[in-house]
Amino acid sequence: MTSYKELGLVNTKDMFAKAVKGGYAIPAYNFNNMEQLQAIIQACVETRSPVILQVSAGARKYANKNLLRNMARGAVEYAHELGADIPIVLHLDHGDSYELCVDCIENGFSSVMIDGSHLPFDENAALTKRVCDYAHKAKDYVTVEGELGVLAGVEDDVSAEESHYTKPEEVQEFVKRTGVDSLAISIGTSHGRQKFKPSQCTRNADGILIPPPLAFDVLEEVEKKLPGFPIVLHGSSSVPIEYVKQIEKYGGKLTDSVGIPEDQLRRAAKSAVCKINIDSDGRLAMTAAIRKTLAEHPDEFDPRKYLGPARDELKKLYSHKNKEVLGSAGRA
Repeated sequence: MTSYKELGLVNTKDMFAKAVKGGYAIPAYNFNNMEQLQAIIQACVETRSPVILQVSAGARKYANKNLLRNMARGAVEYAHELGADIPIVLHLDHGDSYELCVDCIENGFSSVMIDGSHLPFDENAALTKRVCDYAHKAKDYVTVEGELGVLAGVEDDVSAEESHYTKPEEVQEFVKRTGVDSLAISIGTSHGRQKFKPSQCTRNADGILIPPPLAFDVLEEVEKKLPGFPIVLHGSSSVPIEYVKQIEKYGGKLTDSVGIPEDQLRRAAKSAVCKINIDSDGRLAMTAAIRKTLAEHPDEFDPRKYLGPARDELKKLYSHKNKEVLGSAGRA
């Protein structure tokens, strides 16, 4: 078994407590490869932001658990090399079984999510408690994120046709029964680059979809039930229209892409929401840069020549998120 402390990582306990008190959210950025990891660490060191490196079950299969463990160790050393020992968490995103969570804990993850949101309440609570019992008794305390409510959309192996808002009347009982360290809730965010159906939106004069507002009333009720408790938002990419247009300009097709407005995410970050998950925005930024590079240089075949600009674009995006959206800049 490898403890996350051996890799130089931290869990989310103190990180979330500071975020809740300080009125900001920790960026939780998904990664699958070296260039994404470089961009995340560069952006967070430059902005002096703590960060959660997220790995989905699909990404773990893609990248290999042993490589990921050593990439996390490398991320800590890379941040130090760049001049700032920022707090770094390695987190399992949407763990779908007890066995997967245990394997991640034994391989250096400092935080895991067990997603039983698709199960009936009692089954979700029982599964989440089982993971918490193991994680909290590990060699070094591993933090656990649970989820109540269902997000619509598709991301890796996670998919749902419709969202179901979290029921505020259930959150106290869930936290009490499970011992979970943080709770992901559903207030209208959604997975993927098309977070709402066109029928749920309005269009502005340029034909761009304007999504419905998040259910802040649900968030406020949850805060009343769980004062000071760390809340998490999944599916919180903003789907920048400039990336969508650039991808389509160079041959892509992303009809009716729509995300969460950044002003709503800023508002959420000032509440008890202390972790905001962002994945689709990073995919869009890198894909837009790669398509542009290959279109302008059709004879290029060196991966460094198109992955390098993609990495740089991702760093720029995440620096912006830390400073202007999440409020995590300067909090490391």
